[in-house]
Amino acid sequence: MKTQFFFRHLIAIASLATLIISCNNDDDFTAPPVISGEQQLKDTLTIGKTLRLSSRIKDRSNLSFQWTVDGKGVSSDSVYTFKPETRGDFKIEMTAKNNGGDVKLTYDIHTWGAYENGFFMINEGWYGHGTGTVGFYRYDTKAIEDSIFVKVNPDKNLKPESSTLEFGTIINKKLFLVSKAAGPVVVADAYSLKEEKRIPAQAGNDWRAIVAIDENQALLTSGKGIFKLNLNAMELNGQLEGVTGQVGDIVKVNNYIFALSAAKGVLVINAATLAVEKTISSMVLGFAVTEDKKVWAAGGTKLINIDSNTLEVKEIALGFQAYGSWGAWHPGSITAAQNDVFIARNASFSGGKEIYKYTGDVASLARPFITLTGVNILYGAGIGYDKKKNTLVVNTVDSGFGANFANNNLYLFNADSGAKTGGVSFSGYYFPAVSVFQQ
Repeated sequence: MKTQFFFRHLIAIASLATLIISCNNDDDFTAPPVISGEQQLKDTLTIGKTLRLSSRIKDRSNLSFQWTVDGKGVSSDSVYTFKPETRGDFKIEMTAKNNGGDVKLTYDIHTWGAYENGFFMINEGWYGHGTGTVGFYRYDTKAIEDSIFVKVNPDKNLKPESSTLEFGTIINKKLFLVSKAAGPVVVADAYSLKEEKRIPAQAGNDWRAIVAIDENQALLTSGKGIFKLNLNAMELNGQLEGVTGQVGDIVKVNNYIFALSAAKGVLVINAATLAVEKTISSMVLGFAVTEDKKVWAAGGTKLINIDSNTLEVKEIALGFQAYGSWGAWHPGSITAAQNDVFIARNASFSGGKEIYKYTGDVASLARPFITLTGVNILYGAGIGYDKKKNTLVVNTVDSGFGANFANNNLYLFNADSGAKTGGVSFSGYYFPAVSVFQQ
């Protein structure tokens, strides 16, 4: 019995010792770091800007930090300032560590190109007083940046001053700028706007618009037909046979190219053979392309759509006279959102105040979708659709003459409801031509 009592007493002493040791260890315990809030975050910024990233840890005592960008160590501070040199997606990870363990925080950052997070404003310029200009409306600041092409390319220009910059589009991530009246065709990176190539300005040039056939070839419309263009060398390679006179707007859908001729209306061109397969006369305004791959144009009091597979033409009563702009050409005042078509009711050149929306029901053309107020009138193409924001972009000047043309407004309307969602007023003889949206 004495022996059993001895062992029980010894076990009790050992248990007490273990309890004392455990308490001492608890006193020395270090809690691992704790992040405040979510541990995986997203953000964006534009090249040229910086973004200060926090570790999101309140108690930073006795901690070590490690920041990596796409797996490469970049900092050991508790905060990190990210300044990207290229556009794209970056994964930034922060690891905080102490004796109790570690914790990770991830930032997924998308970096926009310098001129990606917004849209371009192509301005024809004040004829005889200066060249056309390229502006940029930035989504985050809701402001317009002026004359960005010459700011990015200080050793380049869009001269002669007698030319007008009337058209722009993005092909293969390149912004193409097309000038009339002896001006150049310029190719710039669509994100940085740095010039890469050009067809030099020279007497006899009279360009209108451009469309890509494939990655290597394009068609360039002009005051005297359609020219074939090698996109790699930026060299002309002859003209399309049988197409003469002024040709303006041009689009490619499926296996056909649709071009608007002042003399013949819509020319339907086989994209493989470059032969004209069909002509649709009396059309003066084009083009919009809906998601169902129909091509839209207008002439007289008719709105038409062309099935890009069968080339079948359907006519819709427009309810008002459609006008083109052959006297002083600018891109057509027509655009599309999904399967809806927007068309401006212009005067004989520009100057309209009403924008109609055709939704597939002729009743939708009974009244304007948007009516401009006050002295505002459309100028140039006047309307464009921004798919990224589901916004109808509208350019206006004041009605009248002279100094009235220096009063500009950029309006943004919800493409579904027609409600105005924003706008910027600015001064200067810009003469807006067309908006160009990143793809």
